Amino acid sequence: MERVKTGIPGLDEMLRGGFLPQTANLVEGAPGTGKTTLGMQFIYHGITACDEPGLILTFEEFPQQYYNDAANFGWDFRRLEREGKLRVMMTSPEVSRADLEQVGGRLERLVRQMGVKRVLVDSLSHFERLSEDPAEMRAIVYGFINGLKREGLTAVLTRENAALIGENDAADDSLGFLVDSYILLRYVEIESAIHKALLVLKMRGSDHDKGIRRFEITERGLEVRAPFEGQEGILSGSPRRMVDSFVQAFVRR
Repeated sequence: MERVKTGIPGLDEMLRGGFLPQTANLVEGAPGTGKTTLGMQFIYHGITACDEPGLILTFEEFPQQYYNDAANFGWDFRRLEREGKLRVMMTSPEVSRADLEQVGGRLERLVRQMGVKRVLVDSLSHFERLSEDPAEMRAIVYGFINGLKREGLTAVLTRENAALIGENDAADDSLGFLVDSYILLRYVEIESAIHKALLVLKMRGSDHDKGIRRFEITERGLEVRAPFEGQEGILSGSPRRMVDSFVQAFVRR
C-alpha cells in the first residue's frame, strides 16, 4: 500500500512504511517531548525528499519561531518559503475552520496554487476554546479534519497532554476516535533518569509496531531507537523490571 514517509528514522518502520495518504495523524505529548519537531521533520522530508510542498498552520507561535527551530536542525525553512515549497501561516482555529468550510477559501487557494500535499497543525489544543460542549467540540474537530482530507492533505496534528510523567486519567480521549493514527510521546523515569518514549496507539487500516520505543532529539531531528526492554508499567510512571512484553502498559482503558 502507498505510504507517506515521515523521514524520521525508526518511525516509518513502526508505521510499516509511513502514514497512509490523506489521513489525519495525531501526535500527543507533554510540553517539550518533541511534537512540533516531529511535525516539522515530516514537512521538511516531504519537500526535500518527496517533492511534496508543505503547509504549517500555527495557532500560537509566530513563523519566526519555526524558522529558528528548523535552523537548529539544518532545515532552511526561509529558503523553502522563497522557493514556493513551504508556507508557515499563523492563524486561529476560527479562521482556519471558516476557510475550510467555504468554497474557494484562502487555504483551498493556497493548497492548489502551491500543490500542497502535507500539513502540520500546531496545535489542536487551541480548538478547546471554541466550545465547552464535548459533543459540539467533537463535531467541530471532525469537520476541520474532514476539510483537510477534502483538500487531499496528509496531516500531522499536535495536541498537548498535561501529564509530564504517569497517566493522566482526566485526559479527553474522544479525539483519538476521529483521527486515523495516534502517536503518544511521553517522559518516563527509569532508575532515577528521565527518558523519552514513543508509542503508536492506533493506525486505522494498517498494522503497526505496538512496542514502546525510546527516542531522542538530535542535531538532525527526532530519531526513534530501540524498544524498552525488561520493564513494565512505563506509562504509569512507576516502571518495574519484568521478563515479558509490557506493551499493554501504554494502552488507555
